[in-house]
Amino acid sequence: MKEENKPFNDVIDHFNKIEGNAANVSKNAVKKLPKPLKYFGYFMAGFLSISILLMIILNLLQ
Repeated sequence: MKEENKPFNDVIDHFNKIEGNAANVSKNAVKKLPKPLKYFGYFMAGFLSISILLMIILNLLQ
């Protein structure tokens, strides 16, 4: 295990091993995804953020 991904106590280490915590995933994992899956993720994140923004704006206009 790299030094930067080393858990700071036994509880976190247990959680990472048993529960499958995503804390050990590298930041470059998105670059390794297939293009259709990556674009779908970008679309969903954009759609979610635009939807929330529109709901806030429309709620303030009422």
